[in-house]
Amino acid sequence: MMQKKELGKKGEEVALRFLKKRGYRIVEKNYVCKMGEMDIIGKEKDTLVFVEVKTRTSTYFGPPQLAVNSSKQRQLSKVALNYLKEKHLEEAKSRFDVVAILIGQKGEEIELIKDAFELKYP
Repeated sequence: MMQKKELGKKGEEVALRFLKKRGYRIVEKNYVCKMGEMDIIGKEKDTLVFVEVKTRTSTYFGPPQLAVNSSKQRQLSKVALNYLKEKHLEEAKSRFDVVAILIGQKGEEIELIKDAFELKYP
């Protein structure tokens, strides 16, 4: 059984490969600020994309994307706003994507949810 941290790291690696294949340009990985962390920040065409990666080994507690609940969305919104301000990109077109990864006996199942949620103002 993989440890949680190890599983998250593996999931992020899988997500990076997956996103690159789909034409995303990776700008930053594991961006950290006092509000929290953003797994991946990338660009797709002219849009800045904040990506949350959720990895699970089973759907026992539901699919991975269910973990991105409204409090998680609020927290990710704060991190994104902080990033945009810090990089002077307040005017940039941006969105939130979620990459849900299931790593099981049959290999990896990956689902990309584009524009997964709207910015939640704290």
